[in-house]
Amino acid sequence: MIKNSFFLFIIFFISVNLHATTWDEPWQDKVIKEADSFILAKIKSFDRNLGVDIEIIRTLAGKELKGNIRITDFYLLKLTSVSTGNDAHFEFEGIRESYFFIKKNEKGKYCIATPTTGFDYIEGGRVNATYRHSYHQTLVSVDVFEKTMTAIFNNYHNLPYDKKYINDYMREFLERKPAGLDSVEIETFFKQHVALECIYHLRLKGYYKQVIPFLNDTSNFHNQVSAARALIAYNTPECRQELMKVIIDTTRNNFVKVICIWTLSAFNPKEMKDRLIKIEKSASDEPSGFGGDIMDPRVGTYFPSVKKALEKLIGTL
Repeated sequence: MIKNSFFLFIIFFISVNLHATTWDEPWQDKVIKEADSFILAKIKSFDRNLGVDIEIIRTLAGKELKGNIRITDFYLLKLTSVSTGNDAHFEFEGIRESYFFIKKNEKGKYCIATPTTGFDYIEGGRVNATYRHSYHQTLVSVDVFEKTMTAIFNNYHNLPYDKKYINDYMREFLERKPAGLDSVEIETFFKQHVALECIYHLRLKGYYKQVIPFLNDTSNFHNQVSAARALIAYNTPECRQELMKVIIDTTRNNFVKVICIWTLSAFNPKEMKDRLIKIEKSASDEPSGFGGDIMDPRVGTYFPSVKKALEKLIGTL
């Protein structure tokens, strides 16, 4: 998983916007919810401008697709800047097999979400997988990816999934202490990332005590983010207070704080309104976001400051 560095790059961002095509990259839950099919396919050929030709190996979930199809468009592409001659394009160089979230649009064209998300490719027998956002990918086995992602897809489409497998997986990896990003623990970290993100997507109950240590793992940014997301499954007074502790902690990362605010927003915490108003007055308004390469077209992805996130939450109460 790519380690996050929170760069302040306003000047560079403006420069990129003047000379490049950029977009607001959607989060994975939106990608999956709006897809019709979840498939595995071989990449036969691709043209940067015309699309990618694939041979479907099998449909794992959703509407069944067979044979050969051409993906020619995008179903969640929200451009934030446009550069003539540098349009959004397909790039599948070196990829032989990939999982796709496919949608057929009103014109009958097969689409993926954006040029940079809506597909998870196989490399070295493992999957470069997105459970949260394409900026934050993980590396998992084919078996784990297929079973967990099929469960997530089916859940979002009101279909049954293998609850026993999912709960067995949760118990196996969330009973362990939060893993780090070093070479010794990285494989466990990947598996725990999947487990925490499954709690978010599936709204799994019964793992609150196991999630809290990840929220408090200040040595690992990604553990904190996944835990803050996973807590959306636990709308309790205790959970609300844990989220609030992070929001007011001046030593915590602003990205993590915003995720906690988003989770708290899902609980409609009217009883906290006065306290939130007080916190908002002194909250950071510094730009936050995913960081990364300033030439990455995903730099158009919106992510609010802590202050803006609090303002929005307060406005709903």
